Amino acid sequence: MTDRAPQEFYPEDSQATLSLVLGILGLVLCGILAPIAWAIGNTEVKAIDDGRRNPSNRGMAQAGKILGIIGTIFLALGIAFILFFVVVAVVASAS
Repeated sequence: MTDRAPQEFYPEDSQATLSLVLGILGLVLCGILAPIAWAIGNTEVKAIDDGRRNPSNRGMAQAGKILGIIGTIFLALGIAFILFFVVVAVVASAS
């Protein structure tokens, strides 16, 4: 006889680790991955709230979602920064 608690069954596999990894990569290496991490993390948190996925992975899903949000903001700021300098260069070359 074993003293282990029975494993709980959830109908869907967790994607919390994927969200966290994409969030880290999106923040550090490749910004285009950040919105993907945000979307996956958001979906994962909703699935956990609905009881379809293991709630023990909520922290990783939240972290991936937050890193995705931060990375998306940095991506948007980077694109705005590049566009600003392109516009300045075009205006300067035209005059």
